[in-house]
Amino acid sequence: MTDTQKELNLIIISDAAGETAYKNAVAAAAQFPTATVNYRRYPFVTNVEKLESTLDEVKELSNVVIIYSLVKSELQLPVIKFSREANIQAIDILSPTVEAINQVTGIKPVEISGAQHQLNQNYFDRISAMEFAVLYDDGKDPKGFLEADVVLLGVSRTSKTPLSLFLANKNLKVANLPLVPQTHIPDEIYKIDPKKIIGLTNDAKVLNEIRVARLKSYGIEADNSYSNMDAINEELNSAKKLFDKLGCYVINVSHRSIEETAALIMKHLEIEDEL
Repeated sequence: MTDTQKELNLIIISDAAGETAYKNAVAAAAQFPTATVNYRRYPFVTNVEKLESTLDEVKELSNVVIIYSLVKSELQLPVIKFSREANIQAIDILSPTVEAINQVTGIKPVEISGAQHQLNQNYFDRISAMEFAVLYDDGKDPKGFLEADVVLLGVSRTSKTPLSLFLANKNLKVANLPLVPQTHIPDEIYKIDPKKIIGLTNDAKVLNEIRVARLKSYGIEADNSYSNMDAINEELNSAKKLFDKLGCYVINVSHRSIEETAALIMKHLEIEDEL
């Protein structure tokens, strides 16, 4: 990949919905039209445990820039420490402005996450959708499928969770279910309007590369059933049979950003993106 075709992972970490940090990232990335930009959003990172889990995921990636909007110092400091140790660029888009206002006015900041948002119904709906996505991630509770606006089905590493959170930021209630051959599909899946179900698939070679890299990052031997090509093809074929049975809309996420996949889903659902 040449310099002009460089792939970039922009990590957006926020203790609220993350719209401010995301818009900042998009505006900056627009200055590099030849780069392939992947936006990975981590909203509502409100405690150290969630932050540590987020940073563990970031460790697996290359060509990373972290853009964070965290009000509390106990969350800012671990990001600073992590970025220095990992030699990653990290941009704090909030603190310099807050500190400047503090210096000029002498007023102590209130340290309230998301204080810039007007507390209207649209904002509360978005918060509710985010909480729904977290609650019903990875098929934790099958009843969520019946309450969801969108149900994502896909094998491991088809971006179900980040896509769920991205769509939740568009006020959509999203539940997702990982597909593994020979596992029981909850009865609730067959009771949903097929139009609400989105099947996520990927190219076998791409999945293999992603999974091998993931295993190596954990120091695990890469030659196992998780990354084996025959096993991957079996997973993909099993998922395809389910998608055909359900008659749902299927998207191949290979070489697609979260934003592109989300746009296809919203178009399929005939939902206009007004946010």
